Amino acid sequence: QVQLVESGGGLVQAGGSLRLSCAASGLTFSRYAMGWFRQAPREEREFVAAINGNGGRTKLSDSLKGRFTISRDNINNTLYLQMNSLKPEDTAVYYCAAAPYYSTNGISPAYWGQGTRVTVSS
Repeated sequence: QVQLVESGGGLVQAGGSLRLSCAASGLTFSRYAMGWFRQAPREEREFVAAINGNGGRTKLSDSLKGRFTISRDNINNTLYLQMNSLKPEDTAVYYCAAAPYYSTNGISPAYWGQGTRVTVSS
């Protein structure tokens, strides 16, 4: 049974930083592309970032480049999202996702985590 468990969300002031983690189990982690998505209140879920299985290739939403970084630790089966210079518009529930393939267009998740809430105050 695949489990993706996010952590690290919370309340932060604008300009601050957070690092989200996603602990994966029940799958051969290094064989999966991983990604982060987010859903703000009253908005559709949107792509944030993706990384291929060995961590050598990443894709980031154009609007987040320079502030967010995705990385992974294949020894500890953990995915990360470092978020810096946070803005109130980054407020959302952030979801971890696992996909069988990575492409330059992003990923199509097969598995999802339950989400972690990030709130950025102004």
